[in-house]
Amino acid sequence: MTTDTTPRPATLDSAQVREWIASTNDARIIDVRTPGEFAGMHIPGSYNVPPDLLEEHRRELAEHLDDDVVLVCRSGARACRAESALASAGLPNLHVLDGGITARESAGGDVIRGDGTWDLERQVRLVAGSIVLTGVLVSTLVPRAKWISAGIGAGLTAAALTDTCAMGMLLSKLPYNRRNVPDLETVFAQLQSMYAPTAT
Repeated sequence: MTTDTTPRPATLDSAQVREWIASTNDARIIDVRTPGEFAGMHIPGSYNVPPDLLEEHRRELAEHLDDDVVLVCRSGARACRAESALASAGLPNLHVLDGGITARESAGGDVIRGDGTWDLERQVRLVAGSIVLTGVLVSTLVPRAKWISAGIGAGLTAAALTDTCAMGMLLSKLPYNRRNVPDLETVFAQLQSMYAPTAT
């Protein structure tokens, strides 16, 4: 393993991560999106640890990660929450990819594309927008239906203020977002393989 003792900031942009990966092999990239999102597009060499699995088993995961870890999601918000969870479990040297995989793709970084689902944020926009539109249309016949749209608006406002999203958490549990969910033992085996010595 190549060792690089250069200190790095907690938040890294796409260029910094790309340079790091090119210069050394001690950066471990953990993607904390849903398995469906990961299947659709991910960074080469990254490992998928879904948010609920990471939250529930943060201490066990911390024991299997002994190098710098770069956390990745779509835009950075879920990665920041994962950082807090792993930090609370005592894991040092955590970094978040600023802007997430969206920023990496925009910057021309390598990504692997596959047959996955829409990003969770896009799914939230579709569902929330559809409910609001339906509420407005139905309210022309049943005036009280306008409160359905008002409720969604209040929920989105609360989500922005708290940087959480109840609708997103619910959608992440739907079958198409949970296909190919890795079990804990598989995740541990993958993380252990990252540290296996390579032949020279």
